[in-house]
Amino acid sequence: MTDIGIGRLAALTGVKIPTIRFYEESGLIAPPRRTEGGQRRYTTAAVQRLHFIRHARELGFDMEDIRQLLKVSDHPTMPCDAAEEIARHHLHKVESKIARLRRVHAALKRMIESCRGGAAADCRVLDAIAHEAPMRRLDGP
Repeated sequence: MTDIGIGRLAALTGVKIPTIRFYEESGLIAPPRRTEGGQRRYTTAAVQRLHFIRHARELGFDMEDIRQLLKVSDHPTMPCDAAEEIARHHLHKVESKIARLRRVHAALKRMIESCRGGAAADCRVLDAIAHEAPMRRLDGP
């Protein structure tokens, strides 16, 4: 399967056309061959690479991590230590977010359980939001 148009590539990979163009501009996928009319023509390798990128994005890897993972993938004899380190670092970030979401869950549950209805002036949910210390953001300190 070679000589694939961008629409077909999008359909095969589930990646939208503007995103494919963005990945080209970002250097994540090689610029495709173009027809005399300027249409992009992709190869099977582009399909495989876009599947890789899409799955990595679904796992939550950021663009720089994906760039580094692709670099390792492009060199089959290279040790995979770098890929493992990227995945390990990402796992740590995911675990931190899960812990944060558990704290958010517990706080919301406490607010809801303490609410007894009535007037907004006596609302425990509103009071807790207004007066309890804010939690740290999900993506940082």
